[in-house]
Amino acid sequence: MERSYGINNGCDKTNFGNLNGYSPRNLKYMRAFAEAYPDEQFVQEVLAQITWYHNITLLDKVKDPQERLWYIQQTIEHGWSRNVLVHQIESGLYRRQGQAITNFERTLPAPQSDLARSLVKDPYVFDFLTLGPQAQERDLERALLEHLRDFLLELGTGFAFVGSQYRLEVGGEEFYIDLLFYQLRLRCYVVIDLKIGEFRPEYAGKMNFYLSAVDDLLRHPEDRPSIGLILCKSKNRLVAEYALRDLSKPMGVATYRVTEALPSELQEGLPSLEELEAELGEIK
Repeated sequence: MERSYGINNGCDKTNFGNLNGYSPRNLKYMRAFAEAYPDEQFVQEVLAQITWYHNITLLDKVKDPQERLWYIQQTIEHGWSRNVLVHQIESGLYRRQGQAITNFERTLPAPQSDLARSLVKDPYVFDFLTLGPQAQERDLERALLEHLRDFLLELGTGFAFVGSQYRLEVGGEEFYIDLLFYQLRLRCYVVIDLKIGEFRPEYAGKMNFYLSAVDDLLRHPEDRPSIGLILCKSKNRLVAEYALRDLSKPMGVATYRVTEALPSELQEGLPSLEELEAELGEIK
């Protein structure tokens, strides 16, 4: 028997596009839609909250039903545009979310620890950056600040930028935090320490110091405990777990991925844009 709800039941053309004519392409998606979502109530109450173009994207790019449901829920919760949804799918956010090594379960109360864990990921994908093999930590920091909008999108919903090289004075000495954010959903400061190489255990001790200072100097009475995130190029998982095991301050360790620039000697051997255009002109 033919289902009665179809794709237009409860949804207007604003959500599902102009389907006049029922082209073979549209009919293909209608059939795939009906097969993927047999629950009429789910279609009317959940899928009607996102556009038809979101649904097409999900049908095309996400084959696992559980993963597709997760992206649907995230799209509704965060109001992702179709382009943002495509970016999140292609960057593998479903598999990265909540994968950072943390001690949140021991150092934060249950509701906050679960939320904090869900907000950190591993790896972070900075595919909007290109860094050469000789890049230093300040180069990474500068590049992230130049692409702050993309950086905030990768961090996730609710991160507000406070400052870079944020100055703290402790015992008459000056210390500088690489990046300082405030997390609106967690209601706490987030300290990010950038490392260009592999994670080392001493980084956790340094982060513990930063968090103590931020809690004493910046945290307001209504704020929750500050959280630290150490971002490294690589890590040994067991070493990171040992480093965080007995610390009392909440922190996590995650890796990041950037686009690697070609070494200068290879770049010099590549043709310039003008040379390529001239060669293409000769071929024509």
